[in-house]
Amino acid sequence: MKIKQISIFLENTAGRIADVTRILKDNNVNLRALMIADTADFGILRLIVNDSDKALEVLKNANFTTRTTDVLAVSISDKVGALHDVMTLFQKNSINIEYLYASLEKSTDTAVIIFKVEDVERGLKVIEDNGFSGANKF
Repeated sequence: MKIKQISIFLENTAGRIADVTRILKDNNVNLRALMIADTADFGILRLIVNDSDKALEVLKNANFTTRTTDVLAVSISDKVGALHDVMTLFQKNSINIEYLYASLEKSTDTAVIIFKVEDVERGLKVIEDNGFSGANKF
């Protein structure tokens, strides 16, 4: 399924991620998945949340620089080789993956992989045409 990812640009200083999580907590926004990429001077915190519109509003009101991006959330079995099956599917269909990260759901033995691909609509079609489901919890 196609979902909204929020990217937050942060100074690489102590407490900045805690500032973001406090704002989200105080506004009852639940984190579903996250990853951070950093350099010496700044980081990009990427989030999947239960209410992206509300998260964007409260983060912008707190003067954070944000951006939204469409990404794919793909549910796979939590078993050996499951990610490879999706990667092979993308490879065979020339879907370029820019980055990915994952979230595990142990109660259902599934993993949700978040894919940022070059062409989201084409990637979504390949995933759906090959029987991979979206991530309903996202």
